[in-house]
Amino acid sequence: MFVDLTAAYDTVWHRGLTCKLLRLLPDRHMVHMIVEMVGNRSFSLTTGYGQRSKSRRLKNGVPQVSVLASLLFNIYISDLLTTISRKYAYDDDLGIMHADGNWQAVEGALSKDTATLGEYLQTWKLKLSTTKMVSAVFHLNKEAKPELKVNFNNETLPFCSEVFTSE
Repeated sequence: MFVDLTAAYDTVWHRGLTCKLLRLLPDRHMVHMIVEMVGNRSFSLTTGYGQRSKSRRLKNGVPQVSVLASLLFNIYISDLLTTISRKYAYDDDLGIMHADGNWQAVEGALSKDTATLGEYLQTWKLKLSTTKMVSAVFHLNKEAKPELKVNFNNETLPFCSEVFTSE
């Protein structure tokens, strides 16, 4: 499964990030400085006619252009729950992989793990983008044309029809 998060950097919950940083870093002053850099941001909108809105403070998110953004996001998701499948993650790109000789076992494991990830992400105020998630099959048998049926929230997730084989 290739997993996508909706507006991942923009939805990082500042209080949650603070909790995770406090667990990781022994220096509370360093955590305070990082939280201030991330949390003390605001925005305003300007129309094509030059009108400008009031400045609003951002309550969530890490600045995507910041050198620290990837590091902070990786810290934020570093405590992903244990799953049956292997997880591979960097920033908002996440993959889960399961290998088994039984096709139904693969589908069951991936469906269960997607639900587990969904619950974790909801707890930490992140959201799966089910329209961008896709399952794919990598196998040695060129003749096999299996289609994964991975479910999340009573919905079958998209399947990549291209079968990847080893030559």
